[in-house]
Amino acid sequence: MMNFRKITLDDRDAVNRCLALSDFRAAEYSFANAFNWSLAFGIEIAFADGFLLQRSGDNPKYYMYPPGAGDIKKVIQAIFDDAAEGGYTAVIRAILPEQKALLEALFPGRFRFTPQRQSFDYIYHSDDLIRLAGRKYQAKRNHAARFKKTFAWTYEPITGDNLAECVAMNQEWCRVYGCHDNLSLRAETCAVRRALLYFSEERQLGGLLRVDGRVAAYTVGEQLNSDTLIVHIEKAFSELFPGAYQVINQEFVRRHAGSLPYVNREDDTGDAGLRKAKLSYHPAFLLEKYIAELL
Repeated sequence: MMNFRKITLDDRDAVNRCLALSDFRAAEYSFANAFNWSLAFGIEIAFADGFLLQRSGDNPKYYMYPPGAGDIKKVIQAIFDDAAEGGYTAVIRAILPEQKALLEALFPGRFRFTPQRQSFDYIYHSDDLIRLAGRKYQAKRNHAARFKKTFAWTYEPITGDNLAECVAMNQEWCRVYGCHDNLSLRAETCAVRRALLYFSEERQLGGLLRVDGRVAAYTVGEQLNSDTLIVHIEKAFSELFPGAYQVINQEFVRRHAGSLPYVNREDDTGDAGLRKAKLSYHPAFLLEKYIAELL
């Protein structure tokens, strides 16, 4: 059985080395995401033969498709051996189309693959989110322009000097939007708090909008792989400051996408409202993900 254990900050560099070798564009392939959500989902990790292994859940156990370099067939077999030894049913998740094709070639006829629409990542052209050009972005441009015209606003990077204000803003956001009455939002609140608490240690990027001295919106992300910026967290008081979401999105990408052509704004978790909002930004494509179960 593999030596799975809780993920810690000390694992950051080893995890990132495996992730860099695979260069995957999916949101799951981020140390920050695994660490920040580890308490909510019970995420455990192990290292084997040049690969990062990650699992969560009780039974079935959900294993992430392993990033790294080496004999992937051996490691995939080791996943099912680990599950069998523990008496679990194993499901491999976060499988991208090219990984699905490889598994079908290496293990012909052994897996049933099921697409997970709620887990598809929304991938955008960076330039589209910065420029908001053309008729399809007219409403977004109008919202952003109205915010900039109406409010005395500034943008600033998140640093040790203003991080506590983001923590306080997140607590207020949760009170306003009823996190304590919503299990999903409670889990998200825990992950966001962890992200802010360990912002520097995770080497994240962040920015905030300030209106008349008050934090009106903030966002946290990082460079995910060689061509993609990912946005992990984005919060705004949109009722008080209409257009804040559009502006924090635009300004963060403007400053941090650089030469990166893509922005990953993660999945919609199957939430209808979130799906509508993410589609309204006209993604370049949806990054498909599958789960694999043994037949």
